[in-house]
Amino acid sequence: VTVDEKVGVIADDAQVESLAGIMGGDATAVSDDTQNIYIEAAYWWPKAIAGRSRRYNFSTDAGHRFERGVDPEGTVEHIERISQLVIDICGTPATQVGPMDDQKLNMPVRKAVTLRVARAVKVIGMALTQKQCADALRGLGFEVTEAEGLVTVNPPSWRFDLEIEEDLIEEVARMVGYTQLPTTPPLAPITAKIRKENVRGPFAVRRSLAALGYQETINFSFVEERWEHELAGNPHPIKLLNPIASQMSVMRSSLLGSLLQVVKFNTDRKADRVRVFELGRVFVRDALVKDSDSTVEGLNQPMRVAGVAYGPVSATTWGGKVRPVDFFDVKGEVEALLAPAKPVFEPAEHPAMHPGRCAQVKLKGQLIGHVGELHPRWRQTWDLQQAPIMFELDLDAVLQRDVPVAQGVARFQAVERDIAVIVAEKVTHAELMSAIHAAPTEGLLKNAVLFDVFRPQATQGIEKSLAVRLTLYSEEATLTDVQIEATVKAVLDHLANQLSARLRS
Repeated sequence: VTVDEKVGVIADDAQVESLAGIMGGDATAVSDDTQNIYIEAAYWWPKAIAGRSRRYNFSTDAGHRFERGVDPEGTVEHIERISQLVIDICGTPATQVGPMDDQKLNMPVRKAVTLRVARAVKVIGMALTQKQCADALRGLGFEVTEAEGLVTVNPPSWRFDLEIEEDLIEEVARMVGYTQLPTTPPLAPITAKIRKENVRGPFAVRRSLAALGYQETINFSFVEERWEHELAGNPHPIKLLNPIASQMSVMRSSLLGSLLQVVKFNTDRKADRVRVFELGRVFVRDALVKDSDSTVEGLNQPMRVAGVAYGPVSATTWGGKVRPVDFFDVKGEVEALLAPAKPVFEPAEHPAMHPGRCAQVKLKGQLIGHVGELHPRWRQTWDLQQAPIMFELDLDAVLQRDVPVAQGVARFQAVERDIAVIVAEKVTHAELMSAIHAAPTEGLLKNAVLFDVFRPQATQGIEKSLAVRLTLYSEEATLTDVQIEATVKAVLDHLANQLSARLRS
């Protein structure tokens, strides 16, 4: 056993004889050959003993009692009783009892505690007189003095738990009797909370994901530090002061690590198709967060929803070929989860995802998450036969939804026109649609759908041809040829200005 300056010991000039208040050593042990007995009874401060036994992985009755507090005035009485037992049990006519020395070096000083009768009435919740309070405390053997509306107690040495007024109030309530306390049911208005129409609840998100074939998992919020470095790109995760296990030492800033662990657990047990999701809280550093009843200064704790799909798209059947899940399958499921909102997907990078098969998800211009394939490096680290597809979204953004608006039945026939434009290879579908809908069409353009992509051999990798079907409609009258041509021209002109597009000849 190695001791330091925080552990009290009893020692002589040569060696340590025992750990103070915890356990004695072999040198002071009693055996059948012992003839001389030195009896010691000491008082040890609880703060000097608390936690020392656990540090050395053993527990003793002495340490258990001293760290909770004992009567400091009982040592002399205890020595006299022990001496009497030694003489009665194993004494002989030749047994001699030596003198006793009582040293009081640093004893606790007990301060008087005052009880306000009015305060006791308020806390206990029933009418009490000063006589009732004083008699209850005297019945416990306390030294009581009274003044107008005040009862003062000098706590005895064996009641080291009496330090504040509330301790005396507790004793009064106990002596008066808990059965005497009046029963007063709480009275409060009941107000029904109605959720806003443009917000759905978390259970609606759970049901939507379950309908898409995912199963919910619930994981610990503390994870391996390696997951934070590799999957979240978090070099300074929030560390736990007292982790329950060495591999659960930090708070997670992403749900993906926990879900990948679930996938790994299932694939190790021969599961060929795994689809799991989780709604949970993550923990990230944020200097803007202030301390309050529900927040901790410097730490943000947002809710997120994440999912991982592994294996074939659907269960194996006799009627079709087995195809592994890919990026576009999960992208479509994210769109279904966010419907009727229309998210925008843009190429991006994420520490956990494949650099060329990852997209950031934007909703109304705000970044709400990522979707993509697991990075090949981490796929190899986790020893997975194929790369799972994953997504992680901000739950608050997912809960928002547009309120449906009633639309009348069309009275006039819609008109469709197809256009094919040549654009640069780097132009995305989202940029194309954004430019089309931003064209000044006076509200006649109702929809646009990309139905063909063609890359000419001569301009391979430089340009591409995109064919779009435009749906035109007016609620006031049937469209004329002049209106149709003007609308199509407005779209083409806007595409030329925004994307340098030209009509394919």
